[in-house]
Amino acid sequence: MSTTTSDLGQTGAREGKSGRSTNARREAMWGFIFISPWLIGFLVFKLLPTVATLAFSFTNMQLEITNASFVGLSNYQAMFRDSMTWHSLGVTLKYGLLALPIGIFVPLFLAMLMNSENLVGSRFMRTLFYFPYIIPFVAAIFIWQAMLNPETGWINEGLRAIGIQNPPNWLNDPTWVYPALVLLGIWGIGNFMLISLAALQGVPTELYDAAKIDGAGPVRTFWNVTFPMISPVVFYVLILAVVGLFQYFIVPLVLNQGTGAPGGATMFYNLHLYKTFFTYQNMSYGATLAWFLFLIILVVTLLLFWSSKYWVFYSGEARK
Repeated sequence: MSTTTSDLGQTGAREGKSGRSTNARREAMWGFIFISPWLIGFLVFKLLPTVATLAFSFTNMQLEITNASFVGLSNYQAMFRDSMTWHSLGVTLKYGLLALPIGIFVPLFLAMLMNSENLVGSRFMRTLFYFPYIIPFVAAIFIWQAMLNPETGWINEGLRAIGIQNPPNWLNDPTWVYPALVLLGIWGIGNFMLISLAALQGVPTELYDAAKIDGAGPVRTFWNVTFPMISPVVFYVLILAVVGLFQYFIVPLVLNQGTGAPGGATMFYNLHLYKTFFTYQNMSYGATLAWFLFLIILVVTLLLFWSSKYWVFYSGEARK
C-alpha cells in the first residue's frame, strides 16, 4: 500500500506534537524541581501554620492543656464580648487616621521636590532621605526614644530654644503619643519616596507640555496630569500602608515593653494579639484574634480594590 503525502504530513504532525509535549513535561518537571525548596517552605512554614491556627480557633488550645477539645464558636463569641479587642482595634484606627495620609502624601511631596530639575543636590538628597530606611528598625526606635525624651531630647530642646517653655511629653501623654509615633514613622519613608519618584519620572513630558500650552497652573497640572499617571503607584503604596497599619507592632512593643502605656493608648491590635499568644499563652484565643485581623485586612483591601476603578488610571483604558 502506498503512503500518501497527507499521511506523511499527519504522522509528522503527531510526532512533532509528541516531541513538544515531552519537552513541555520535561521543562515542567525541572521547573517544579527548582521551585521545590520554595514550595516546601511555603507548605511547612506558611500554609500549614495558617490552617493550624484556623483549627485552633475552634478549640480551647493552651500550652498547659494537653488534650484540646472542640468548642465551636465560643472563642469568636468571647472575642466580640472582649472590650480589649475593640479598644485595641480603636487604637489602631485612631493612629491610622493620622498616620496614613501623612505616610502617603509626605513621601509623594518629597518625591516631587526630588524630581524638580531646579533643585540643587537632588541626587544627594535622595540618598539622604533613603538612609534611615536601611537602619535596623529597633535601633531607630531607641534613637527616637532618646530624641523624644521630655527633659533631654533634641526635639524638646529645640522647642525650648524657640520659646516654647512647656514642650510636649511625647511618649508619656496620650494626646501626644500618636504624633510622636507618626514622627518616628516619617523618618523611614525613604522607600515610598523612591517608589513615588520612579512613578513621577515615568510621566511623559509631552503631557506637561500640553498642559502648559492649555494654560494649566501647577495645581491643575498635578490633578489632571501627574496624579492620574501615578495613581497606580499611589494605590500600591496605599495598599502596603493599610496592611502595615494593621500589622503595627514593633514600635509599641519596644517603646513600652508591650504595656500599652500611656493609659492603654499604644495597645494596638497586633500587640493585644501578641500578648494573648505569648504572654497569656492562650493559643486558641490568639488564633481567633489573628483570623479576625485577617478578615479585617481582607475586607479593607477588597474595598480599596473596588474603589480603585473610580480614581486609579491605567494606560490604555478609559477612565471612569
